[in-house]
Amino acid sequence: MAEKIRVCLTVNGKDVCTEVEPRMTLVDFLRTELGLTGTHIGCEHGVCGTCTVMMDGEAVRSCLMFAVQAGGRQVTTVEGLALDGELSPLQSSFRRHHALQCGYCTPGMLMSATAFLKRCPHPTADQVRDALSGNICRCTGYIPIIDAVLEVSQCASNPKE
Repeated sequence: MAEKIRVCLTVNGKDVCTEVEPRMTLVDFLRTELGLTGTHIGCEHGVCGTCTVMMDGEAVRSCLMFAVQAGGRQVTTVEGLALDGELSPLQSSFRRHHALQCGYCTPGMLMSATAFLKRCPHPTADQVRDALSGNICRCTGYIPIIDAVLEVSQCASNPKE
């Protein structure tokens, strides 16, 4: 068994310091050490997008990173999107548009879309498709997901609506 390494990071606004094996992936750390099971494990090759989290505001594949690489960084998981028990606007839009079926891809989609909307607050449908092309969904056909993301971007540009 490898010697453990101390890692300190901020996860969903809370500081975390613990010791982990150097080879533990970030997704395994989040799920097993912190109990944040909203981040799913899919392909374990960075292809499907189910493990997507935000690190310092950017979408990253947590299956491709070691937990120790997140030291000193800010990580946000799907559990960190809701504030004070209220769904984020994007989560609410996914709900309204039925942008999930089995739900397995949903956390990764939400994280990718959240990071994307921070970079591009008023995207076109084609830009949303491109931004989410790295997230695989086997159930929805993507249309409700794209509609949900576009609704949030339109609400941001027209806050009275």
